[in-house]
Amino acid sequence: MSKKTALITGASRGIGAAIARKLAGDGLDLAIACLDENREIDQVAEDCRAIGAEVLVLYGDCARAEVCKGWVGETLERFSRLDVLVNNAGITKDGLLMRMTDEQFDQVMQVNLYSAFYLCREAARPMMKQKSGRVISLSSIAGVFGNAGQVNYAASKAGLVGMTKSMAKEMGSRGITVNAIAPGVIETAMTDAIPGDIKEKMLQSISLGRMGKPEEIAGLVSYLASDSAGYITGQVIVVDGGMF
Repeated sequence: MSKKTALITGASRGIGAAIARKLAGDGLDLAIACLDENREIDQVAEDCRAIGAEVLVLYGDCARAEVCKGWVGETLERFSRLDVLVNNAGITKDGLLMRMTDEQFDQVMQVNLYSAFYLCREAARPMMKQKSGRVISLSSIAGVFGNAGQVNYAASKAGLVGMTKSMAKEMGSRGITVNAIAPGVIETAMTDAIPGDIKEKMLQSISLGRMGKPEEIAGLVSYLASDSAGYITGQVIVVDGGMF
């Protein structure tokens, strides 16, 4: 029997890189995608191959439908199947509503939400043909609870929630589960850029008193991708250390 295969976007660092390493350890082969060639994605691929996974590295702008279609096509050509799709790619272009430009809003929506739509649309056919599959999207607490200064980001992540719930109803009869994870404050390059005073206030609002680790999100992705999670679909799981 062929090994299961996962396609992971935004896999060069942070949560995406942790997910890739975790799924490789679970015995999956991987297609890992990012915007362009860089040392970080090479290191992730090297680490996953060392674990025993076969790895296909993909490059391109996920905000373009043709790129997403190509990624799924290349994955199927290489591995002949697609079992797990992890929509992790995301950017921020923060700003207050009255000062936010059309470009700031559009760019975030295109990368965070449109890319997930494009990929899910392309992955649906092979998964339905297999009568099995796992779709896991990385939303955010901003998409569930909102966040000042992030109207565009919150809208994109809330869009993933609605997409997840709708797709779960469409695809469940074919054995495909669709879920979302809403991380809180996780130790990544994105949170490293937060000013110290703001970060301290955020930590004070977290019950566990610390930021989460990318590996803690990866562990949940691993579970949702497994056979053990076969009866979980249409859910949005908040992982925020008790922040909300």
